[in-house]
Amino acid sequence: MKTTKKGFTLIELIVVIAIIGVLAAILVPSMLGYVKKSKVSSANSAASSIQKAINTALIELDEETEDGADVTYITRAKGADSVTVQPTSFANSTNLWKKIKHYMDKAKSCAFQASCDGGAVKAVAVALDAKYTGTYPSGVVTVDNYASYSGTGNLSIAVKAAESKLTT
Repeated sequence: MKTTKKGFTLIELIVVIAIIGVLAAILVPSMLGYVKKSKVSSANSAASSIQKAINTALIELDEETEDGADVTYITRAKGADSVTVQPTSFANSTNLWKKIKHYMDKAKSCAFQASCDGGAVKAVAVALDAKYTGTYPSGVVTVDNYASYSGTGNLSIAVKAAESKLTT
């Protein structure tokens, strides 16, 4: 009686490993692109949410004190427990920061800069981390150019780019 052994031959195993290697070589670079795209999209979404939170906070302050329309710039450094407001004569920056935090809890974990006009936010730039920055209106920061806007040091550049997108 003849017994046969079941299993794969060495050649079959090498062919399967080669096929897996080819698939990995094709898929890994495209997957890395999806990660970047997702992070840029998340940063742009955070900028939109902060824009809405700031608008709501400014409207509430304007109803309470009628000075929300005076604000031209709002800046927050990462880790800071306050915002810096232009003009510096604006007396309600502490109350403004409390309201922004109330409307968007994630605002505490990022740096942002907002440009305002007449009590409404025109443009926002948000740095979620040292690498990814997002803007409102979105479309300024993309997968192709995110490195040129990355980090908290480039927030003013990103806000200016977002403002110029509104005029074009």
